[in-house]
Amino acid sequence: MELNRKSGFALFLIGCGALMVLDKIGFGLGHLFSLIIPLAMLIFGYIGFKGGKRLFGGVLMFFGAVFLLGKLSGLIGLVIAIGLILYGVSMLRKKAY
Repeated sequence: MELNRKSGFALFLIGCGALMVLDKIGFGLGHLFSLIIPLAMLIFGYIGFKGGKRLFGGVLMFFGAVFLLGKLSGLIGLVIAIGLILYGVSMLRKKAY
């Protein structure tokens, strides 16, 4: 493998992704249980929205979605890290002629 500017950037992407994955591997079951409140807000907001209380249901669904997005940010970061690793590996496998 010949190292040039492109392969150096690929190795940098692999390293960043690997560091992000290693940081995210250490979460336990407490993270999963903290998803119950935002999911309940989404479900009750949906029930309220369908039951005629559109404003209350919409507000509850909005806040449930925002809280759920905050809780899932670690998982989203893990997916991005894996994507960086895969993109870096694919850059290394391509032969530049």
